[in-house]
Amino acid sequence: MGGVGELLLRLAPSRQRLVCRSRTRGPLNRRRPLIRDPSPTEMNLEPWVDLQDQTTTELNSQPEQPDKLCLDSFWSEVETIRQGSGFSEQEANRRDSRQSEEGDQEERWLQDVGLSPLIHEDSENSEDVDEVVLLSTLTRTQAAAVQRRLDSYTCSLRKKNKPPPRDVRDIFTPKLDQTSLPEPLDTEPNPRTDMGTVSKTPLTERSIGVDSQGAVQKEEIFITDVAYCEQAAILLKQAKLPQSSTQRRKDDGTLPRVVCPQCRLGVTRIHDLSHQDMKKVRQLALIDMTALCDLLELDVKRHKTCKRKIPESLLFGIPLATLVESDQKVKANTNIPLILHALLSFLEKKGIDSEGILRVPGSQSRIKALQQKLDSTFYSGTFNWDEVSPNDAAALLKKFIRELPSPLLTTEHLSTFSAVRDIPELKQKLHMLNLLILLLPEPNRNTLKSLLEFLSKVVSRERRNRMNLWAVSTIMAPNLFLHKAVPSRLTDGTEKGQAERAADIMRLLIRYQDLLWTIPNFLMSQVRKLNENSSRRYQFYDKRIKNLLRKIHTDSREKPEKNSSEPCRTVKIQVGDVLSSSMDIRLNINSRAADLLAQFHRELSSSDNGKGLLKRNGSISHPECAIYEVGGNIGEHCLDPETHLLDLYNNNPSGEWVIRLKPVSSRGL
Repeated sequence: MGGVGELLLRLAPSRQRLVCRSRTRGPLNRRRPLIRDPSPTEMNLEPWVDLQDQTTTELNSQPEQPDKLCLDSFWSEVETIRQGSGFSEQEANRRDSRQSEEGDQEERWLQDVGLSPLIHEDSENSEDVDEVVLLSTLTRTQAAAVQRRLDSYTCSLRKKNKPPPRDVRDIFTPKLDQTSLPEPLDTEPNPRTDMGTVSKTPLTERSIGVDSQGAVQKEEIFITDVAYCEQAAILLKQAKLPQSSTQRRKDDGTLPRVVCPQCRLGVTRIHDLSHQDMKKVRQLALIDMTALCDLLELDVKRHKTCKRKIPESLLFGIPLATLVESDQKVKANTNIPLILHALLSFLEKKGIDSEGILRVPGSQSRIKALQQKLDSTFYSGTFNWDEVSPNDAAALLKKFIRELPSPLLTTEHLSTFSAVRDIPELKQKLHMLNLLILLLPEPNRNTLKSLLEFLSKVVSRERRNRMNLWAVSTIMAPNLFLHKAVPSRLTDGTEKGQAERAADIMRLLIRYQDLLWTIPNFLMSQVRKLNENSSRRYQFYDKRIKNLLRKIHTDSREKPEKNSSEPCRTVKIQVGDVLSSSMDIRLNINSRAADLLAQFHRELSSSDNGKGLLKRNGSISHPECAIYEVGGNIGEHCLDPETHLLDLYNNNPSGEWVIRLKPVSSRGL
């Protein structure tokens, strides 16, 4: 029985059990590798690799452990934060004592993942159907995490002598007489799609060569086709085997080269999806992250955002969302605060080669004067950056981050970010960080990405500024993980161990940021399945039978021919005032999105509309366009150039393809 079936069966009474169909799978652990079935997520010969692996060779020769100077800088930064913000352990303990009442955490969690109808008696029928549709996409481990939250919430209600949440039969009985539930999506690995069949060598480590210092560089395969919680469940089962203990290698602190197998549907980055689909991604990511925390036995509490006094400053201490919204009135399409953009731009031009940048403190009196001057002259454009010292600008950058009214990593998820340091396996750390990045609000996520891109550039100039990856990580970690709004155990225990583990999270964020800002394939599959099931919501209502029959009749006429070996597709072209038409293409197994864009540019150059694209030197300036997948089982999806179009067509035959200009905010990313 699938995970959704088990969840609903436990909630329903014995006489009216809700049976969900699920695919039967074989045992999860088979030691003999089998051949995988071909699928849209089959590995290509040239896997997609983190861009930093290709461009930043300096990161490959980083020291395995932080030196004494790094550790001293870490605790010096902690002391500076405490003195500057009035942070105290007493205040942290008072905030910790104001934890939400028992049951509130589970209630908020169920609301965040879109399952609030399970705990509210006055929910509408449409919400009940949405709940069933969401449950139908979950794997067993994900469904088990939902069940644990429901059990905990029910237990807390009994202690408070409140009525328990509604029974499942009260929600679904009227609809079950009409039709069955959507078939649950089973994304659990089986012997034919087990992670171990991707390569004959172990996935955790593979020697791929020797770096400049003679050390063996390792490669790690990062699988995204299988839910992260299901991968953890497999690893936990394998860890119980007698022979697995001898194969496990102790972490020596070196960071391997991470390779993500190329999906034939391409890489999906966060900014490639519509807001509606990203909302579903966040719901599913929260469920998977919670299931992963349960498996790894991480004790994580979500804190409530505390109200703080409105600051006198116009730039510092302002909520990120408020600051970005007001800055968009000054400069449209900006996605990070303008003051942060100005500080980062100045440091890239004037301070990135300064020795000890970020570590050498600026003058406190000058920093205070600079902040006051920025408040009064920044938006008028009269502030003179030539008078600013790079060290003072770096201090202002850190001050801006730590004086945000809520942490950059958010009050809700800062504790989970901190708990990542307690996960022993690197791959599971990256799994957790990937899900946490997806859960961040858009202003926080964009701000964090801009900061990490700058820090990566600082590390790449190590030979000039003497700031390696450990040095940058130990300096920046306290600014991200220490905040007055959230109690922290950062300074508990042994100093050296705590500093190393906190800096290690920062190190992973800097090193693997391009990988962490992608949406895993399993979440994309679940979103598509969720959209497909949502489009069939009318199956639960008698009054929509006529619409169902009408749709079946329409689909039968519009359904493409399956016998065609090379189907033909019509691509809409909407490139502003330049061109608005369509073009027909014939698909084969090698057709890629990049090939379609190249064909479009050739036709544009030869047409009358392309005459205005000529530059003075005779070259052609093509508009920065992209192909978008619209409709069907997706809201809107900007395609990766390496997307294989025939696989996309088979995965979403009813979706449209549109060529149009990229949004200004996403160009160059």
